[in-house]
Amino acid sequence: MNPQVTRDAYGVPHLQAGDPLALVHLQGETTARDRAWQLELARHRFNGTTASFLGPEALPWDTFARQARLADTARQCFDALDDETRAWVTSYVDGVNSALPSAEAPEFAATGLTPGKWEPWTPLGIWLAVHILFAGFPSKLWRTHVAQRLGEEYLQLFTSEGPHTSGSNGWLIPGSATATGQAIIAGDPHRYIEHPGVYQQIRLACPSYDVLGLAVPGIPGIAHFGHAGKVAWAITNATADYQDLYAEQLRRTGSSIEALGPSGWAPASFHTEVIEVAGADPVTIEVIETDRGPIIVDHAGQTLSLRYPPRVLRRLGFEAMPRLLQATSTADIDDILEDWVEPVNVVFAADINGGLLHRVAGVVPERHQANGLRVVPAWESAFDWTGWKPMPKATVNGPEAMANARGIATPLGVEFAAPHRVNRIRELLHERSDWSIDDMRTIHTDTYLGSAHRIIDRLPELTDLSAEAVALRTELVDWDRRMDATSTTASTYAAVRKAVIARLTERFSILENPECPDIFAPYLDTLTHVSYALENLLESADLDVIPLIQGALEDVAAAKPRQPWGETHQLTPLHPLRTPLFTPTEEPIDLALSGDHHCVWSTSPMPGLADLCIRASAARFAWDLADRSASTWVVPLGASGIQGNAHHHDQLPLWLRGDLIPADATKQPPAANSASD
Repeated sequence: MNPQVTRDAYGVPHLQAGDPLALVHLQGETTARDRAWQLELARHRFNGTTASFLGPEALPWDTFARQARLADTARQCFDALDDETRAWVTSYVDGVNSALPSAEAPEFAATGLTPGKWEPWTPLGIWLAVHILFAGFPSKLWRTHVAQRLGEEYLQLFTSEGPHTSGSNGWLIPGSATATGQAIIAGDPHRYIEHPGVYQQIRLACPSYDVLGLAVPGIPGIAHFGHAGKVAWAITNATADYQDLYAEQLRRTGSSIEALGPSGWAPASFHTEVIEVAGADPVTIEVIETDRGPIIVDHAGQTLSLRYPPRVLRRLGFEAMPRLLQATSTADIDDILEDWVEPVNVVFAADINGGLLHRVAGVVPERHQANGLRVVPAWESAFDWTGWKPMPKATVNGPEAMANARGIATPLGVEFAAPHRVNRIRELLHERSDWSIDDMRTIHTDTYLGSAHRIIDRLPELTDLSAEAVALRTELVDWDRRMDATSTTASTYAAVRKAVIARLTERFSILENPECPDIFAPYLDTLTHVSYALENLLESADLDVIPLIQGALEDVAAAKPRQPWGETHQLTPLHPLRTPLFTPTEEPIDLALSGDHHCVWSTSPMPGLADLCIRASAARFAWDLADRSASTWVVPLGASGIQGNAHHHDQLPLWLRGDLIPADATKQPPAANSASD
């Protein structure tokens, strides 16, 4: 079979080849054509060389990437792969290298960047760079800061959903609750919305398998969301805690550096690296690694090392990725995921024979409970890693949901999402027992805000209100609590919430401006943490919140914000060059959004600061085990990463409405340019 690429009406590539190696080569080649700039940026990110074309503002990331040894870890993990997996990854890289030099993207001209050659371990480096901050270890900097400034008793107030974690919704409906008698798996991963998008719709077919799903550009195969015909799978972030920060003591003795560990002073490796910076002088940094891990903070009297499983094990779990494509049952998925490492995920899977799977996959170290909360001393053996925790599994007895909240992964983590999304999905799932694939939209787009009661239920307690505030209170109490784009009450509630957060942040002004490297400053922002800990703070017996809520209500009543929620709650896709989403010749699309952070239709505003949406569904999908061709999906923008291409954001209007499109090309009319690439 000659390798070929056909594209459906939305430009989604459907690939065919004669064997897995030829197919993964074609995947690399096609991805390089569709996402050239995105791939090249990702390569530079894990190597810590983005400042060479993005300038000084990229220097904090480059410094971290190098000091955390991302590229070296990727190379070591690649070298440790079995021969078969190494050949598979290498074939993908060969595909990228065959197409990338001639690939086009306007960003190359804007930056003067020329695509470079990929090393065989580049996909592993990209995967590591994407997920190194995924588990939220910077929250340990924040909690250490809270304990120092306020005391240990305040830690529990801030063990809520972290401000920079990536969340997701997912649900599994067994055949006993569907119209077809076969299972449905659906959901939507939540991430910062970037252009190009962070997921790539793709179909991979060869004589050994035929899988469609959502790939990560730069990564071979389909890791997280896939449908292989007989079996389908999906994940959410388990919000497990598996990265530790150690306070280190270093001493320099002549030309060497030593670090104090539980057994005394031991040599640390070190060298210097030079970071090129566009428009500025090069910067020389020290790269130091102790027996715990690489030093990532050496600032304002703090010296901290990062210990993370891929660096310790020399494994990322890439061995599982080619095997997932060949899975035909949930038993296969379960077995394959024993090799999974990074990130730690909650997994749903179902097969056509009635098999159902609900488990956690990944690696989490056994160690002292304090390691999960804060920075711990490197020289005390009590905080050593002593083994690996077993991954929990659960029996599926009916419709089930996952949404980063406490549940099956509770023994593995510290900070979890509030339960509103998962509870609402479960509530909806149990309303009927004849679900169809077309019904999944009603769950994806549910706008009920389960957290609104924390403020609204306090409103009847308020006294001595102005007439305007009384009217506003009545409106909010009677509100259906749906964050619809057309609702003026939704925007009014958001304004009250924002005002409450501002007042609470003033109460915690002692936490502002901690010393830290620039890359971690967003993770130590008091306003952001108060926003995400709002429910905990409102329920705290130590805080008198009634005056805060009353003041916020009066302020909003006086301002009288009456614009619909969608007027200010607008999608704001991110691009490292701040490139606008629309070209000058295009008619802009209204980017108004329904939903809110704690809605199932999760569209997160900038915490406590503005209503602009920066994080939302990076894709939506619904896998039908009865008929894969009935499965649906959508991404925020489109299949192409090239601005000006017809498929750069042709799915955007559908995504904004909450609609999905057929995932199987046979269900769509052929595109005019559907000939082989």
